[in-house]
Amino acid sequence: MIRVAVFDDNKHLRETFELMLNNAEGYTCTGVYPNCRDLVADLAASPCDIVLMDIEMPGINGIEATKIIKEHFPDVHILIQTVFWDDNYIFNAICAGASGYILKSTTPQGYIEAIGNVQAGGSAITPGIAKRVLDLFKQNLEPARPVRNYNLTNQERKVLQLLVDGKSYKMIAAELFISFDTVKSHISSVYSKLHVHSGTEAVAVALREKLFNPPS
Repeated sequence: MIRVAVFDDNKHLRETFELMLNNAEGYTCTGVYPNCRDLVADLAASPCDIVLMDIEMPGINGIEATKIIKEHFPDVHILIQTVFWDDNYIFNAICAGASGYILKSTTPQGYIEAIGNVQAGGSAITPGIAKRVLDLFKQNLEPARPVRNYNLTNQERKVLQLLVDGKSYKMIAAELFISFDTVKSHISSVYSKLHVHSGTEAVAVALREKLFNPPS
């Protein structure tokens, strides 16, 4: 059972997300909150696996809240959901530790798939945002450095390249003609070799270390 907490200042959306999660097989909503004022206490009282976080809220915003959550609950994944396309929001959210960034225009099924993908260790990013994320990472790369040898196998490099391209686990499995579980196994090995814990971290390392040429 995937436990999800929702932080959103829109009452209608909070109720919608709560209903959606409690009616989706394998998911449960542990709580809905209108702000992040008592963030740490709320999550300590009702533990969760995923936080669905609105980025623009009064008081503590979603990016600040993400930093606080990762400091106090490092194993909790944060999925940012917003109406904003602003590049600074995207980059700052991912740098703060968010595991995904999707638009509020995403369908209910899209939300469920994104939450499941994040829980499985993937990086959920709305397709329209994926290209922006890659561009932002490339713009903020550190100066070129000698390429480290992470001992990735050819198949692991293919999987990592597809992660950089913004592909989901299902899409990677289809493109490489392998099973979903095999993809998870390869990604787990990639995380271990790169010393990271999420898809966004793996993408950042791949681009920063220039493990291959990023897509144009």
